[in-house]
Amino acid sequence: MPAVEPFQTPQLAVSAAIFRDGKVLLVRRARPPGKGSHSLPGGRVEFGETMAKALHREVAEEIGLRIAIVGLAGWREVVPTGPGDGHFVVMAFAARWVDGEPVLSEELDGLGWFAPDLPDDLHVTEGLQTIIDSARRLVGA
Repeated sequence: MPAVEPFQTPQLAVSAAIFRDGKVLLVRRARPPGKGSHSLPGGRVEFGETMAKALHREVAEEIGLRIAIVGLAGWREVVPTGPGDGHFVVMAFAARWVDGEPVLSEELDGLGWFAPDLPDDLHVTEGLQTIIDSARRLVGA
């Protein structure tokens, strides 16, 4: 696969802390950015798309679920640290599972439902526990 040229401006992305039966869904990224890290499902917002529409689309495409968005849980910025890295502003939302069972897409190599207090030895994206804590308060989990 040819190398992908990074965008020259920051890109807006969305992610969802999806709760079901008191647990949060985490995915493990199969490719950069974040390859090998557990994170929340999500992706880029397309031009002219609302963040809510993008979040529903990304969650459906990436893991095959329908969700109900509860509210904004926080945000984080991913700045380039090396050649080929992108710059992203990720808006993270709290959500509840509505329908479907999670399935892996080509972007992922693992997924699972986790207790919201993540184990210390789990390799996660920066700031993930803070976002999950905020999302948990919003959904009342």
